[in-house]
Amino acid sequence: MSNPLLRTLRASRPILSSSPSRISATRFASTNTETATILTRSKNILFGTSIALSLGFGYLYITDTRASIHQWLVVPALRAIYPDAEEAHHVGTKALKTLYSFGLHPRDRSFRNGATDKADLSVEVWGHKLQNPIGTSAGIDKLAEVPDALFAMGPAIVEVGGCTPLAQEGNPKPRVFRIPSQKALINRYGLNSKGADDMAMRLRERVRLYAYQNGLGVGEDAERKVLNGEAGVPPGSLVEGKLLAVQVAKNKDTQGDDIEAVKRDYVYCVERLAPYADILVVNVSSPNTPGLRTLQKVEPLTRILEGVVGAAKSVDRKTKPRVMVKVSPDEDQDEQLEGIVEAICKSGVDGVIVGNTTNRRDKLIPDGIKISARESRILEEQGGFSGPPMFERTLSLVKRYRALLDQGPPPQETPAKSDDDGLVPTIAEKTKSLTSHNELKNNDQKVVFATGGITNGKQALEILNAGASVAQVYTALVYGGVGTITRIKNEMSNEISKK
Repeated sequence: MSNPLLRTLRASRPILSSSPSRISATRFASTNTETATILTRSKNILFGTSIALSLGFGYLYITDTRASIHQWLVVPALRAIYPDAEEAHHVGTKALKTLYSFGLHPRDRSFRNGATDKADLSVEVWGHKLQNPIGTSAGIDKLAEVPDALFAMGPAIVEVGGCTPLAQEGNPKPRVFRIPSQKALINRYGLNSKGADDMAMRLRERVRLYAYQNGLGVGEDAERKVLNGEAGVPPGSLVEGKLLAVQVAKNKDTQGDDIEAVKRDYVYCVERLAPYADILVVNVSSPNTPGLRTLQKVEPLTRILEGVVGAAKSVDRKTKPRVMVKVSPDEDQDEQLEGIVEAICKSGVDGVIVGNTTNRRDKLIPDGIKISARESRILEEQGGFSGPPMFERTLSLVKRYRALLDQGPPPQETPAKSDDDGLVPTIAEKTKSLTSHNELKNNDQKVVFATGGITNGKQALEILNAGASVAQVYTALVYGGVGTITRIKNEMSNEISKK
């Protein structure tokens, strides 16, 4: 008789197949599953790596000013989508501001410190060693919204503004017009501005953010450290080897014949903006503000500039901002240039920016060049013209201003002493005034910046060789996109390397 427990165990025990083929099939299926898992993981890793590399290379390409997409895709797209040039400019500025906030902005990577394949483009201005002699003109960043993004594109000078004491709308729209065949613009903005207090607030927050990010603390004390040079960078640009210029102007409603009122406008701007500027630019040359260009006469200009220089020297900052005056290319008669230079020397201004847009329309279109009927109509629009046709005029004015500034102010004549008094001047006394003038010329040479029609590296070098310290661009940047500064510097480097 069999044991019931033994029968139960036999019934419950699994029956193993004795067939070798079934055992092998099970093992093979398991191996296949493991292999498939490894392959899937490898594919996922490879795909993820490819995506990461693509994003990485895409980031490096898009954020490099040398990328052709900026000139040949972005600029034409903006022009096609936004026929109004001012609207396109606003959209571009907003995009640049947004990209900068995410670290996705275009930047110049070709002229990094230690680059051995590039010529040394550094220049010295007022004791500052600038990384290069290229700058952006006012108008690119009217409200000081994107100075850091502009610096990242490669210029050593960024000029923001112009800024008026009180907010003003400027002239009615449309007020900016393209002439594509000449890569030129006509604008009659009329110095639209949100006012000096608004710009000062924006620049102040920028300085305080820089102080916080660099471990100098927060608030007014941290701001003071940056402004007094404790961060080791210029207080305006916040970048070693670069300078920030802030352009100021009078309000449209301020009567041009009331010089004291005009001076108060400029001083108001200086008192609020000078702490955050390396250079203050006095705009007396906008063609779109009534009565502004009449201020370039000797007597009113001297009074205005003396007021600005005095306010700049009173800024509560260890190093004071330099002062420059921006003059019109249309004031080109000898007596006009001599009067402006006299005002510069008398007032103690540090230099001159030559020039601005022009109201003239003669000799702008080269002989033999035909433009469309539409562009001919645009050329008749009221406003200031800018673009490549201005280059020769700018070059000529730079040479003339450089020569006049190097001569210095007219010698101060003193009444001759009579021999009847028994006071015969000595040789030393006769040469004293000449010696003082030469010392002034050598130790305090006035600086010239040039703007107007500069579009390539060869032209920039011509301007510099003519006597300018910095070549500024505006219209070339509008047509060439964010890579314009890098391109000009590369062309300069290549020209220098040929010699």
